[in-house]
Amino acid sequence: MTADVRLRRGRGALGFSFFVQGVAFALLVTRIPAIQDRYGISDALLPVFLAAVPILAGVSSVVTEHLVKRVAPSTVLRWAQPLVLLALLGVGAGSEMWHVALALGAFGLFVGALDASMNMLGVSLQGAYGRSIMLGFHASYSLGGILGASAAWAGAHWHLSLFSSYLPAVVVLLPLALIASRFYVDQDAKTAVAGAAKGLGPGGFKLLLPLCLVMACAYIGDSTVSNWSAKYLQDVLGSSEQLATVPYNVYMVTTLLGRAVGDLGVRRFGAVAVVRMGTVVAAGGFAVVAVAPGAWVGMLGFTLLGFGLCVIVPQTFAAAGRLFPDSSDTAIARLNIFNYVGFLIGAPLVGGIGDAWSYRGAMLVPMVLVLVTLFYARSFAPEPARYGVRHERRTGDRAVDVGRGGNEV
Repeated sequence: MTADVRLRRGRGALGFSFFVQGVAFALLVTRIPAIQDRYGISDALLPVFLAAVPILAGVSSVVTEHLVKRVAPSTVLRWAQPLVLLALLGVGAGSEMWHVALALGAFGLFVGALDASMNMLGVSLQGAYGRSIMLGFHASYSLGGILGASAAWAGAHWHLSLFSSYLPAVVVLLPLALIASRFYVDQDAKTAVAGAAKGLGPGGFKLLLPLCLVMACAYIGDSTVSNWSAKYLQDVLGSSEQLATVPYNVYMVTTLLGRAVGDLGVRRFGAVAVVRMGTVVAAGGFAVVAVAPGAWVGMLGFTLLGFGLCVIVPQTFAAAGRLFPDSSDTAIARLNIFNYVGFLIGAPLVGGIGDAWSYRGAMLVPMVLVLVTLFYARSFAPEPARYGVRHERRTGDRAVDVGRGGNEV
């Protein structure tokens, strides 16, 4: 098998992995009310259950940083993804509160390893391609999220049990994920081990910290949309209950569209320009939401948020890989922790400010935090590695890093 074919198969397999994760996560978060009802979880206790998932995922991301010193990221991903799907099924299969606590705990632990290893492989593949492809992987995640949310809606509409809602997805996706895992592409083993042993080096985390802040702020913005868009549209802008369900779906669709074309923008204009533009559009979206006189203008704001925020997270992972080319796995694992930090902070931050002051004013807080990205935009293009700009201008030549090996099984 030629290196070119191996890379294409690895790219397709990893894209499918992102898709499966999007489906699984959407099936979980969109059925939280049903989970609460099934297990009799009180409103006071529910935040504890929900917070446990990202906390355990963050712990697992740290563990994965050390685990990939001994085994390849592809091996971690190969087993983490089926375990995430089985944990999801476990959420719907129990009958006692300790059952769901155990299942959600397992979901958090496995999803942290999955997210970290998945993005490790994505960054290393982007390095092998020599051009921007990370946004495409995250577009697959968005597509999976849309389909997973649609499946969850169908389950709720037809009054299916959680187990019955989750079982078809697990039965179909688990064996396909295992088959796809045969084609993952890792870094060269010696390079990966040497980089993991080296770590980020003296002062390395200080160099990574701006990207960590960007990641956290981006997820604060994302969690604001997922947690508060429906309530904001209905309670503040006076929409109907049915119309209030639309903004998040619109946000997910625009996220998919933005990521589907985002790699082309990075190749044409460079990562710095794309991230700056996304930041300005996202901040503008929050501003429109904050001043919207009615529901339709509010939905315009959430639409802008989808187009703006969608480029930041994939490019942050890519930037970490470029910043630490010899230790990208370590950098990705540490950066991934701030995904969960932002998720934990976002919902209570906006809710607390909204209750204490104004929900319109609360929307300005994630706007300001997202604008932090502008101050660190140069971190997205450390010289000399500016994937996409120089490489894409070469005609008839495809950059392939022959030092990257395939995953043999």
